[in-house]
Amino acid sequence: MAYTELSQAQTGAQAGVITDYSVASKATDAGTGSKETTWINPKASQYLGYYKTIPELKMAIDAKATWTIGKGFISNPITSLFLSTIKGHGKDTFNSILENMIKNYHIYGDAYAEIIMDGDMIVNLKPLDPSTIKIVADPKGLIIRYEQISKASNGSVKKFEPEDIFHLSRGRIADEIHGISLIEAVEWIILARNEAMADYKKLLHRNVYPVRIWHLDTDVASKITAFKAKVAASKGDGEDIFIPKGAVDQELASVPPNSTLDPKEWIQLLNQYFYQSVSVPQIIIGGSQELTQTAAQVAYLSFEQSIEEEQLFIEEQVLAQLNIEIQLEFPASLQNNLLSDQAKDATLEQNTNQPSNLQPPMERQGGMNG
Repeated sequence: MAYTELSQAQTGAQAGVITDYSVASKATDAGTGSKETTWINPKASQYLGYYKTIPELKMAIDAKATWTIGKGFISNPITSLFLSTIKGHGKDTFNSILENMIKNYHIYGDAYAEIIMDGDMIVNLKPLDPSTIKIVADPKGLIIRYEQISKASNGSVKKFEPEDIFHLSRGRIADEIHGISLIEAVEWIILARNEAMADYKKLLHRNVYPVRIWHLDTDVASKITAFKAKVAASKGDGEDIFIPKGAVDQELASVPPNSTLDPKEWIQLLNQYFYQSVSVPQIIIGGSQELTQTAAQVAYLSFEQSIEEEQLFIEEQVLAQLNIEIQLEFPASLQNNLLSDQAKDATLEQNTNQPSNLQPPMERQGGMNG
């Protein structure tokens, strides 16, 4: 006979199964005090895979590059004429080279272009593959050279002096010798969203091809295999299947409606979280999630500030590294429109709150019959 004393109750061995969320600590990739410190992006190919596979990521990065370059650059006529001769890989323009590099440093964290000189004159800028570039710094953390690792099987190395490479680093922090990829911070969101979409896709498929449990009146492997083939053929052709009565029973292994969580809301939440994290409002890429004009204008204005900051970064780096002065144009600003709307709203509110000089009909001099 079993004992039923409550004092004999015991707890399970689940300690440590549920843990609090935590973030791993990190140190900067800086000069270590040794003779040379090197760094090459270890996730370069993976990040490129994300960019080429995840449509919302590609659209966000492309939007940042397109809006940063905007309408192109403004400079004096001599500089503009000079920059028109820079052809990159042969069919580039100076604008397309900058746009390429902006995409690169958002994907990889860094963008590189070889500065090709003819005496004291820059004759070309040739974008390089960031996955092949190694940064080499001295003990003080100063870059002393770049090394390009060949994609050929021999793995030969080509060395560049710092002044021979036009180098753009995105979001460099503290004393690191490299930039930070945009993908690093949103990787979890990308994976969670695509996992949820894959699960939902499978769920929809189960509505078309539901799982059935077949009870066969045999345990002979060859007969079971032959029956499986017939069932598979009937499903693929959409045809009926005829079975001798009593030979097989089947039941539908279905999931009752509303018995599981609806993934669509979770997917949409991750989608919004993604665009917030990359600082690109969905309205910029053609979305309509901002339901009111005011909300859309505020989102656009916020995006405008981040793009202007990026344009300033590009302008300063072009001047500092190439000794070329340019000014990037912004495609379209809403700041003046917002200020105008605010002034109109203030005037309307002021007029609404002012007391009226008109007297009610019953209080006018002489009354109704005066």
